[in-house]
Amino acid sequence: MNSIIEAAQAKRAAPVLATGPQTLHLLQPHERARWDAFVRSCPDATFFHLSGWQKVIEESFGIKTWFYYVQQDGQIQGVLPLAEIKSRLFGHSLGAMPFCVYGGVAAIDDGARSLLDGAADKLARELGVGHLEYRGMQRAHPGDDSWHTKELYVTFRKEITADDEANMNAIPRKQRAMVRKGIKLGLKGVVENNVDRMFEAYAHSVLRLGTPVFPKKYFALLQQTFGDECEVRTIYTSDDRLVASVLSFYWRDEVVPYYGGGMDLAREVAGNDFMYWNLMQAAAARGCRIFDFGRSKLGTGAYDFKKNWGFTAEHLPYEYKLYASEKLPDNNPLNPKYQLFIKMWKKLPLPVANFLGPYIVRNLG
Repeated sequence: MNSIIEAAQAKRAAPVLATGPQTLHLLQPHERARWDAFVRSCPDATFFHLSGWQKVIEESFGIKTWFYYVQQDGQIQGVLPLAEIKSRLFGHSLGAMPFCVYGGVAAIDDGARSLLDGAADKLARELGVGHLEYRGMQRAHPGDDSWHTKELYVTFRKEITADDEANMNAIPRKQRAMVRKGIKLGLKGVVENNVDRMFEAYAHSVLRLGTPVFPKKYFALLQQTFGDECEVRTIYTSDDRLVASVLSFYWRDEVVPYYGGGMDLAREVAGNDFMYWNLMQAAAARGCRIFDFGRSKLGTGAYDFKKNWGFTAEHLPYEYKLYASEKLPDNNPLNPKYQLFIKMWKKLPLPVANFLGPYIVRNLG
């Protein structure tokens, strides 16, 4: 009898060999739960592969998306979210979700990767885009000369612990002094159930930088769509004046501060410094062990700020495949041809910038 039971147990434990063909599909609304279940279990996947981005991007910006997946024997083997940006000013492209720092193929099987790459190539040709773009933390096609990369973006990721004192002591001395300044001044962090104050602080910040603002609806949709995985944390003085605010994503054991900004007051009270420390404390208490400070361009103030926290820059080897274009895209504020626009934008009244910004930013991606 024992041998029969053992044989039955061994049969259940044995891996199930795939028998059917791998097939390519486009995500349907009723399939979002199984898509997300795969994304959450796939080592290659990121927060930016979740199906909720399709709703957020399409409804916020009117951008067309394609969410491809490959399945075999009823099980998803890989996913690839894609979106099309078509602009007279910034060009025509297909690639990872706009405004997402990571993206591209996430798969558990080489066959699925190949099918998804093929689907992207076919769609890029049909649309007549200038280029196709993947945004990975590692190159997906090393040694393939048809895929190009360039040195522009880096990411800053660092381990944190459950011990606040250890996390504080890991911050370099000068930056630690800025954090302690905010603490001594009695700043406080409040988790908000709306994006109103966050948008106010964010809009002030991007105007100072000369950058078009995202629509407020976008942030509200992020909070609505991702629920507890999307947190809005706002910093106030002891007498409840708005200092700064940050919208962050929680993913597995990571926290990703993603959109943030500060009022003019933030500079006086080290508001941004306190804000990220306050977030780090909360994330550590929640069980996060990676603080992903996000993407920055080389040679920018954001890059320097993150380095001051003791984070090490890691190159992001985004990949580009050229079609109608003959050169790699260069749609970023460091491009000299955008400097006059940036100078003019900084001079706009805030209400005007908030009105015009969403019409421009949707084309940037």
